[in-house]
Amino acid sequence: MAEVKEHKDYGSSPRRLFKVFFRIGLFTLGGGYAMIPIIEKYVVDKNRWIDREEFLDLIAVAQTCPGVFAMNISTFIGYKLHKTRGAVFAALGAALPSFLIILAIAACFHQFSDVSWVAACFNGIRPAVVALIAAPTFTLAKSAGITFANCWIPAVSALLIWLFGVNPIYIILAAGIGGYVYGLLSEDDNRQSVGK
Repeated sequence: MAEVKEHKDYGSSPRRLFKVFFRIGLFTLGGGYAMIPIIEKYVVDKNRWIDREEFLDLIAVAQTCPGVFAMNISTFIGYKLHKTRGAVFAALGAALPSFLIILAIAACFHQFSDVSWVAACFNGIRPAVVALIAAPTFTLAKSAGITFANCWIPAVSALLIWLFGVNPIYIILAAGIGGYVYGLLSEDDNRQSVGK
């Protein structure tokens, strides 16, 4: 008998979405990509609003859409759970902390921009932000099924963007077309093996 997965839904009202994404936006340094492990912790692991595979799909869609990644992913998750109202509440929750913090910094930045200890703090934060972005990259690679057989795809993509300045849109389009063609070829192989 197949084992039934236990699924606990701890409530995903639009207000709850706002609170969760506000908390994520308030305590995440390093932008949208640094938010990924925290969003995954709250949305997938803790509250179980969506499963991990669906989360990876939403990340892929959020990355390919124009706009800020944090806004895209929060909007998609909100829409998935509560349609337009959920999308609005989740997006506001993700955007509001950054807006308020930047507004406060802009209002008084000129007063402490030349202070040496402030510059030293920012120099210390930079490497930590790089680590925050790198860590979810390896987690996502593992979850997306990146192995030694296909690790050349992200490696070549990164080199094309970094060394040759290829527009990431072309990389995404080429990867999408390649995935589609590969899917068609796999279906043909499966049909031929079934026919035999």
